[in-house]
Amino acid sequence: MILGKRPEIERFLRAPQAGVRAALIHGRDLGIVRDRGRELTARIVSNPDDPFDVAQLTDGDMDADAGRLEGELAAQSLMGGRRLVRLRFSTEKPALDKLAAEALNRHAAGELNPDAFLLIEAGALGRESALRKAAEKAAGAVAIVCYEDEPGDVARQVRDTLAKDNLALTAEALALFVARMPKERGVARQEIERLALYLGPGRGATATPADLEPFLGVEPEASLGDAAADAFGGRLAEAQAGLRRAAQEGESGPAAVRMMSLHLALLRRILTLAKAGAGLQEAAKAARVFWKQEREVLRQARTWTLEELDRIQPEILGADRLCKTAGSPDQLIAERLALAVASRARRLGL
Repeated sequence: MILGKRPEIERFLRAPQAGVRAALIHGRDLGIVRDRGRELTARIVSNPDDPFDVAQLTDGDMDADAGRLEGELAAQSLMGGRRLVRLRFSTEKPALDKLAAEALNRHAAGELNPDAFLLIEAGALGRESALRKAAEKAAGAVAIVCYEDEPGDVARQVRDTLAKDNLALTAEALALFVARMPKERGVARQEIERLALYLGPGRGATATPADLEPFLGVEPEASLGDAAADAFGGRLAEAQAGLRRAAQEGESGPAAVRMMSLHLALLRRILTLAKAGAGLQEAAKAARVFWKQEREVLRQARTWTLEELDRIQPEILGADRLCKTAGSPDQLIAERLALAVASRARRLGL
């Protein structure tokens, strides 16, 4: 049985159905997988750390001993309580995937210890996964799919967590904070906890956007903008540092490539206006260059030419196409592009 909608997942986690002996929780966001695994564990056993009632396994244990999982599922509780077998499954080995599927099928059918519960927590499993297929089809099992949190889910998590410390955010501050949150739930939770410490637990404060400015720092887009400017200015180390900082803030490789394309377009606009007779400073103002960036952009405009921009543009277009290819290492592609642009800028004398 597949559970994919939030209401049905929450109902099952609050009260697992009788007759369900196994649950597979899987998804790209391991923070959500772990959260739901902990919630279900609390419903199955009173003490998740009790070694007599709970067996903690990994795919490494299965790799070392092919019969280990079924052996744990067949074992009886030494203390008379309900037994939980919890498997952290992170391998991509087809043999182990098949082994876990066979154990789940046997256990869901009641062939092992029918009073035990099997909980498997895994990353994103493809449709070809034997384990995923088994959990979705077995009558005595459920497959819970975990998708990334929506902004509304993140906002609720922020409100609930801060409320425990008698803290709150205004609507504007909440929208600002949620927009800057990392996409992975485990990392997001750490950011919320860090915000609570910053605001002061128990103070009863309601923070405004102005209160959050020192905590949030620069926008991720600003990091990408700085990285693009550094690349076209010949500063490779700074460009790559900006790209990595933006990646940590949740920005992707395609966004980095797009920002470098925008910076090239900005220089092209300035140089085209200058070629038509405008002064560089006048052209920069017409291109709406931010005043804090004007000095650096003008320095670059005095060195880059329209011909040189034409030579580097195919590399940017190529990087953009590569980033949109499924499975491509887009962060590495963006860093390679920054290297190419910065190297060209250095050869020009920047």
